[in-house]
Amino acid sequence: MSNFFEANLPYILAGISVGGQYALIAIGYTMVYGILRLINFAHGDVFMVAGLVMVYTTASMPMFISIPLVIIATVALGFAIERVAYKPLRSAPRMSVMISAIGVSYLLQNCALYFTGGLPQIYPAIPFLSKSITIAGATTKMVTIITPFLTIALVIALVLFINKTKVGMAMRAVSKDFETSQLMGIKINSVISTTFIIGCFLAAIGSLLYFSNYTSVVPTSGGMPGLKAFVAAVFGGIGSIPGAVIGAFIIGICENIIKGLGYTTFSDAFTFVLLIVILLVKPTGIFGEKATDKV
Repeated sequence: MSNFFEANLPYILAGISVGGQYALIAIGYTMVYGILRLINFAHGDVFMVAGLVMVYTTASMPMFISIPLVIIATVALGFAIERVAYKPLRSAPRMSVMISAIGVSYLLQNCALYFTGGLPQIYPAIPFLSKSITIAGATTKMVTIITPFLTIALVIALVLFINKTKVGMAMRAVSKDFETSQLMGIKINSVISTTFIIGCFLAAIGSLLYFSNYTSVVPTSGGMPGLKAFVAAVFGGIGSIPGAVIGAFIIGICENIIKGLGYTTFSDAFTFVLLIVILLVKPTGIFGEKATDKV
């Protein structure tokens, strides 16, 4: 057992790190679904755009200015997407909103393709995060160590925000009953915009951490992390923030151990096999609650 742990320590550390990064993306999926019952397929592409913004801003600005700009630009993009693509369809059938989300996803990918020419963009090294560190004989980057702690701190702050503030109370009310909340005077549009802003803020932080490890950004860079984060949200129980985080860490660790065992080809497939299994065994996910629709 100890030999297995020592041999796979670099992969376990990498799995914890990438799991934290998936978690930050998964929270965006689970929060939007919890309130709008919408799978925001464009969320992974917002994450990719955050990576490209960092590439272009650091080309002409210092790092301490670029990082806040990346976060602000990502939040502004998420807000704009919600107002332009989703708000006009608030009373439309759910399928219409989902198609709109897919359209936004492809729009962002094609815009990125236009600006980059399809060429991989090299992500700048963030000095502190890119620093190498040795743990029990395994050499890794500082970002690997920081990611789980930062993720947990952000999740705790988010849970406190949702449970202790008036905005958080409104978000919980809307997630329970959209129509009744509206009748009670809750400003639905403000609550939904806040949800998108929080999700995109976390996606921007996730992109800073993710691309510090995977240093190449292409128009499809948000595709696989976005899908894995979505699987993590479903695995944990979509609508549950702790469930999304736990699901993300499980997926990150397992896929990296699979790589360590020499089955790299199947590391991505494992995530989707896990999705099939959880839908067959417990469709609501680990922490999901069975909902009963009133007729």
